[in-house]
Amino acid sequence: MIQVLLAALLGLGLAACTKASKTAPAAASSSRQPVEVMKLSRRDMVESLSLVGSVAPNETAQIRAEISGQVRAVLFSEGEQVHKDQILLKIDDAELRTQLAQAEARFHLAQLNLQRSENLSEARSLSRAEADRTRSDYAATEAELQYLKVRLAKMEIKAPFDGVVGSRSISPGDYVTAATAITTLDDLSRLKVEFQVPERYITRVSPGAIFTVRAKTPDGEVKAEGKTYFISSVIDRSTRSSQVKGYISLAQPALKPGMFANVDLVLETHRNVYSVPEAAILSMAKGASLIVVRGGAGQETAELVPVTLGLRSRGNVEVRSDQGQLSDDTVVVASGVGGLSIFPGTKLDPRPLKEEFRNGQ
Repeated sequence: MIQVLLAALLGLGLAACTKASKTAPAAASSSRQPVEVMKLSRRDMVESLSLVGSVAPNETAQIRAEISGQVRAVLFSEGEQVHKDQILLKIDDAELRTQLAQAEARFHLAQLNLQRSENLSEARSLSRAEADRTRSDYAATEAELQYLKVRLAKMEIKAPFDGVVGSRSISPGDYVTAATAITTLDDLSRLKVEFQVPERYITRVSPGAIFTVRAKTPDGEVKAEGKTYFISSVIDRSTRSSQVKGYISLAQPALKPGMFANVDLVLETHRNVYSVPEAAILSMAKGASLIVVRGGAGQETAELVPVTLGLRSRGNVEVRSDQGQLSDDTVVVASGVGGLSIFPGTKLDPRPLKEEFRNGQ
């Protein structure tokens, strides 16, 4: 019985010693604050504005007839690629051709009368008044002839530029007027995007500003780069925004005129500056600060470094130190500083920051 009791007491003593040996390092490490850290990184910080817009063709025109008449022939197919000055439609011009023949006959007679008048004037057999009247008749018939030729040319409807014709609303035999929309013509050699910029940002936008267009298609999202070329000088009173237009740099077959698009407009870019995750910023009464890790080899301590904040982009923020306390080798506490009780001189237990937080996601 005594031997059993001694064995039990010995076992309890060994267990207590083992427990103490295991908890001693934990107690020693508990005096150091575990933190996630990362080195300062340099990157290009971009401030952008997310907007919505519409894709539009480079040029678009609604084809109409200038002179009323009956359609004699339709010389294009719907959806066809046509070239500038290609004849799209012919209107019956029989009446105009008859008038043109009459005008040519009158012009020929006026030309002969003018020649006779000039000969008689040289021989002084014709009064100056009669000579002037003959010249006036010649000029009037010539003008009438040119007028009819112009009208006759307008009986052929031509493409004003290279492009793709849309659907047609007329057929041979239809009577068209200046109000009749024959078809549409779109220049798809390059596309442009139209969007509205709120008035508070419009002064920061200038021609040549870069933007990214994102549009959803059945095959997925399509992206394209572009530059602005037009900023309206007027603020729309109903929307309190200004119209901005820009050309897309490279043609994207998936982008079609009229499509809805998301536009990321670049307002400002800072090149090669220090940036940290937003969670690394410690907001204090005196301003923003970073917790910088000083020392090494298990002797890391915390130091508060005041910083000036710059651009923010995708979970990252630009930081600058007016006293030059930041460098490429600076290590900072990069996560959850607002919830940590850290003061200058606090001993730290640094651990690498997770990759998803490092990328600002």
